[in-house]
Amino acid sequence: MGLASDSAGFPFSAKLSAANSPRFCNPMSRRIFSDVAGDITVSVHGQSFLLHKFPLVSRCGRIRRMVAEAKDPDLSKLELVNVPGGATAFELAVKFCYGSNFEITTANVAHLRCIAEYLEMTEDYQEENLIVRTEMYLNDLVVKNLEKSLQVLCACEGLDPMVEDIGFVDRCVDAIAMNASKEQLVSGLAHLECDAGSGKLRMHCQDWWVEDLSALRIDYYQRVIAAMRRSGVRPESIGTSIVHYAQTALKGIERRHVWDSGPLVGDSQRVVVETLINLMATEKITAVTLSFLFGMLRMAIEVDAGLDYRIEVEKRIGLHLEMASLDDLLIPSMQTSESMFDVDTVHRILVNFLQRIEEDDSGDLSPCGYESDGLKSPSHGSILKVGRLMDGYLAEIAPDPYLKLQKFMTLIELLPDYARIVDDGLYRAIDIYLKAHPSLMESECKKLCKLIDCQKLSQDASSHAAQNDRLPMQMVVRVLYFEQLRLKSSFSGGHSGGGEYCSFSQRITMPISGSGVPSSCVSPRAAGAADSYASLRRENRELKLEVSRMRVRLTELEREQGMMKQGMRDGRPGEHGRAFFASISRGIGRMAMFGPAAGERRKKSSRATGTATSHCSEGKSRRRKKASVTYA
Repeated sequence: MGLASDSAGFPFSAKLSAANSPRFCNPMSRRIFSDVAGDITVSVHGQSFLLHKFPLVSRCGRIRRMVAEAKDPDLSKLELVNVPGGATAFELAVKFCYGSNFEITTANVAHLRCIAEYLEMTEDYQEENLIVRTEMYLNDLVVKNLEKSLQVLCACEGLDPMVEDIGFVDRCVDAIAMNASKEQLVSGLAHLECDAGSGKLRMHCQDWWVEDLSALRIDYYQRVIAAMRRSGVRPESIGTSIVHYAQTALKGIERRHVWDSGPLVGDSQRVVVETLINLMATEKITAVTLSFLFGMLRMAIEVDAGLDYRIEVEKRIGLHLEMASLDDLLIPSMQTSESMFDVDTVHRILVNFLQRIEEDDSGDLSPCGYESDGLKSPSHGSILKVGRLMDGYLAEIAPDPYLKLQKFMTLIELLPDYARIVDDGLYRAIDIYLKAHPSLMESECKKLCKLIDCQKLSQDASSHAAQNDRLPMQMVVRVLYFEQLRLKSSFSGGHSGGGEYCSFSQRITMPISGSGVPSSCVSPRAAGAADSYASLRRENRELKLEVSRMRVRLTELEREQGMMKQGMRDGRPGEHGRAFFASISRGIGRMAMFGPAAGERRKKSSRATGTATSHCSEGKSRRRKKASVTYA
């Protein structure tokens, strides 16, 4: 924000004639008068001024005291240290002492007020001295105007600690907050419109000062926002201002690398990030978007902000996690040796979300079944959205070769069972992980696949799982078992009571004659039920036969998996590992999980294994049927 001079000047009344009007010469001459030689040289921050004692001691109490306390009666040199505003501000004060005309503006009033305080230019030495003149300008023009107050506060930089000691900053901050509140109230009343549809009043006004606040130093900005909050400025306007300040101050921030040594280049950005986060927390600013919170979280990670600040943002995100998108959660990790995505941060956000759900539900949400009252509650709707979101996130991070199995499983186990109505998304994520990590031990694969509820898989997912060579055999058997239950339930009309999946104890009852065949004295409806029962028995026999075939293939699959794992253990990750991960992460999100040729592969598999198992006796089939039930 530029600091323009006032359109109307604020000249001093005291003037000298043209003959004896003092003028400042160039720095080489160091002379004030062209006809009278100076009798004292004042040094300010390495720059010397050849001046006269009388105009200085008549208005400046500090210089009068220094001359009086000097042991040398012919004192000719003075040195001023720690001068607020430096040589530039001192030169303005000297002009005032000599009676030269110049304007007090928003750009120099802070410097004039500080140098006047430093030189003790009070009314005790001269009437209408520099302190009084600057106070008049401040009270008459600056405090009553929002734009001028902003300009003056911006000009206070570099004047510490004097500008703080005299309370100059506090007055500007209070003036900005008060004028913003008044302007917002007047502008809001002028733009009130009636909504014909709802009969409610709507406020349409644009706060121009939102962008101008971005020019303030971060500590000044923090004080202004706190004062605005106290004065009653709308939280929406404050939130908009915080967003604009962050976008302006953090523009072009560079990514910090873990191998960088020495002080961080982004220390100033870290202070800005931490201050803005602290401001939102202390002032309870909630009128910011979820995308902005994710942006602040990413910035906090980039500039290595304190963990407390990151946790504060994560808590705010957890309050509205159901509104997040998948891209928001894909936060790059700074620790590239562990994983390429910051899984720990997402884990903490999910924990905060679940804590909020528990507080909202107050124990009313039942995790035991989907027919409970919790299904209709807003909290359950939110957790279902988060469940779908997390399944997508798991599928995106699954191809990461650095992602540890324990972290992957911990993120899956964090969500309760009732967060997923179907487990197709979870199955897809686990399948991708198994494909990207072929060196997993069989025990680890079993442990991971146990997290999938086979009863929640759709028919397409079950068909895919039944042919998936990456899954453990126990998982495949469980899938086939529940597919058998699904078929039996569909034919027996067992959708009432136990839900979609029912047990083997459910039967279709029908009149049976003594010979063991259906009685002819039955109604057409009973005859139709008998046909359905016969069809169901045929389906059961086919499924049992398929289980037997899968068991015959078990030995061959284990041998092939052992060879593949041994090959992976002997291999080493090449230099193209990252390029492969980038390729698979781009393609896996758009890849269809169940291809159109799944049915054809299943038929080919059945034909290929049918010959190998045709010699099995009926007794062996019964024993295998009994063994398959133990996986349920």
